[in-house]
Amino acid sequence: MAKKERYEALSVKVLELIGGKDNITNFGHCMTRLRFNLKDTSIVDLDAIQKLEGVLGAQWSNEQLQIIIGQSVGDAYRLICSKAGIAAEKTIDENLDGKKKKFSAGAILDGISGSLMPMIPALIGAGMLRVIIILAKMAGILTPEMPTYEVLNFAADAGFYFLPIFLGATAANKFKANMGLGMFLGAILVHPTFVANIANGTSMSIFGIPIYSTSYASTIFPVIMAVFVMSRVENFFKKISGDSIKAIVVPLGTILVMLPLTLCLIGPAGAFFGIYLAKGIIFLYDVTGFFGVGVLAAVYPLLVITGMHGALFPYMMQSFASFGYEPIVCTAAVLANINQGAAAAAVAVKCKDKRTKSTAVSGAITAVVGGVTEPAMFGINLRLKRPLYAAMIGNFCGAAFAGILKVYCYALAGSAGIFGIAGFVGPTAMNVVYMGMSVVVGFAITFIVTLFIYKGESIY
Repeated sequence: MAKKERYEALSVKVLELIGGKDNITNFGHCMTRLRFNLKDTSIVDLDAIQKLEGVLGAQWSNEQLQIIIGQSVGDAYRLICSKAGIAAEKTIDENLDGKKKKFSAGAILDGISGSLMPMIPALIGAGMLRVIIILAKMAGILTPEMPTYEVLNFAADAGFYFLPIFLGATAANKFKANMGLGMFLGAILVHPTFVANIANGTSMSIFGIPIYSTSYASTIFPVIMAVFVMSRVENFFKKISGDSIKAIVVPLGTILVMLPLTLCLIGPAGAFFGIYLAKGIIFLYDVTGFFGVGVLAAVYPLLVITGMHGALFPYMMQSFASFGYEPIVCTAAVLANINQGAAAAAVAVKCKDKRTKSTAVSGAITAVVGGVTEPAMFGINLRLKRPLYAAMIGNFCGAAFAGILKVYCYALAGSAGIFGIAGFVGPTAMNVVYMGMSVVVGFAITFIVTLFIYKGESIY
C-alpha cells in the first residue's frame, strides 16, 4: 500500500476527531508522534482516535495531544497538513491565528529541545567520527602523527566546538528570529580574539560594562537563551523602524543591544546553568551509583509514555560538551528501548493469536534494531501491561549491571537500539564490551520474566 493511501483515511478522521482544522493552534511532530495544540480540548474524541487504523496510541501531555504513529509519522504529518491547509514545519504563529504559547516549564523545555533537535544529525556525525578514530587507533590503522588522523580529529571536534553558531541558527528558527543574526550572535561567542583573551586572562568590557570571562565553545544554553531574548529585541526594532531604514536599523540595533546583554549577563548565566546542571547530575550519579542508573532505566518507559524523556536531552548534550561522555541517560535509553523489543519478542513466542504474534514480532524488530519503541510499547506491552512490567524489571537489572561496571557513553550513535552500542566505544576497550554484556543481561531477564508473568492474552 502506498504511503499516501495508507494515511488517507487517518488524515481525514484525525482532523474530524480533534474538532476540525479551525481548532488547531499548533501542529508539529517528533520522530514518532503527531503533536497538536488545540483551542478547545474538550471536543477531542481520544478513544476514537486510539482505535484508528495506523494509530499506535494517543494521549494528552502538558495540554498537548500526542498521537503515536511510528517511524512513518512524517508521511501522516504532511498529509494532514495538506488536508488542513497548514504549511509543513511551520508554527501556528505563521499559519493560523497567531496565538502565543503560555510561558511555562513545558514551553521552556520545548524551546530548548526544539533548538537542539535539528542539530542531532550533526552531533551524530561528529560523535561517530570520534568512534571511528578510537577504533582505528586501537587497530593500529591510524596514529596521531598521520595527516588523516589530524583531519578526522579536528572534523570531529568542529561538530561540538562550533555548537553556539549552529544553535544560533536553529534557535533563531525556533523562536522566529532572523537566522543570520542568530548565527552572528553564536559566532561572537567563539571568535578567536574573544577565545584568546579569555585564555590569556585579558580583561574586556563593552560600553564600560565588564565582560565575564568564560569559554562558550561547545556550550548550548548561553546561545539559546540569548537568541530567545534577541527574538524579542529584533521584533521591537522592527516595530519602531520605518520601512526605508528597517534593513539597517533592525540588524544594527539588535546586535548593539544584544552584545552587552549576551557577553555580560545572558551568556555567563547560561554557561553557569549548563555547567552546574551537568555537575549536579554527575553528583547524583556518584551518590546513587548503579542504583540510580537502574531506577532511571526502570522508569524510562513511563517517561516515554508521558513524553517527558525529551527533557533529558539538553542534559545529555551538556554532559557530552562538558565531560566528553554521558554515564546515565544514554545507558538507560538504549537498554530500555532494546528491552521493549525483548518483551514484545516474548509475547510473540507465547501468544497463540496470529495477529498479535505478527504485531509483536514487528514491534520487537523495530525496537531492537531501529531503537523506536512506540510500536512495541503502545501496540503490545502497554496494552497487555505485564510485558511492560517485565521490561521495567529487565531495565533495572541491565542498567544496574552497567552502573556497577561504570559504563559511559561517548557519542550519539543515531540509534537507541542495538546499533546504539557503537556510541559506547571509548578510550578503554572494555567499556563497549561491558555495555554489550549489560544489554544481554537486560534482554534475557526481560524475556524470561515476560514468559513467566504474561498469560498469552491477545490485543485484539
